[in-house]
Amino acid sequence: MHIVVVGCGRVGSELATTLSNAGNEVVVVDKQPASFRRLADEFTGSRVVGLGFDRDTLHAAGVEDAAALAAVTSGDNSNVLTARIAREYFHVPNVVARIYDPRRAVIYQRLGIPTVATVTWTVDQVVRRLVPDQPVTEWTDATGQVVLLERSLAPAWVGRTLDALEVPDVSRLVSVTRGGAPRLARPGLIGQEGDVVHLAVRKDHLDQVRRQLGEQP
Repeated sequence: MHIVVVGCGRVGSELATTLSNAGNEVVVVDKQPASFRRLADEFTGSRVVGLGFDRDTLHAAGVEDAAALAAVTSGDNSNVLTARIAREYFHVPNVVARIYDPRRAVIYQRLGIPTVATVTWTVDQVVRRLVPDQPVTEWTDATGQVVLLERSLAPAWVGRTLDALEVPDVSRLVSVTRGGAPRLARPGLIGQEGDVVHLAVRKDHLDQVRRQLGEQP
């Protein structure tokens, strides 16, 4: 698979090396030639000096043949502009942009640009470890209206069927992690101590679902 990675900072260099090691044909783009020194010795891809949102640079990176592009520079605007050009002009099927301001995520996703917000991911990871019983949003769909919620199962649900966690047009139980092993949800699944549940929830019903998770069934 031909993949273009725009930005050769800490994230871009590791991403490029990982993709290259997996057997992909990777091209890394960065405006600073010195940035390529971050690439691991085993990186077998190509390097292109230039701006990711410059069409000539993207041509040089072989974007016309790319199956995917990741814009992971240190600038939100540059990443989103690069992603839009890749998707709308070059019709790259899989595009993602890294952003630092999570407040912009919904706006960009409505433009059809999947984003990864470093701040949001970091906060969620810290919250998960500090307060395991509090719900954490793992994923949000492109419209920002459906989220995947993770929560440790409250004691009140232990020994009871988890079917009641599903409410039509509000929430759906997706999976349960039990003993460190994930399993897809099935009808009649009984909650056990230590379970971690993942629920797909409409964003405007998050408070309702949180109350339900903490109430007696």
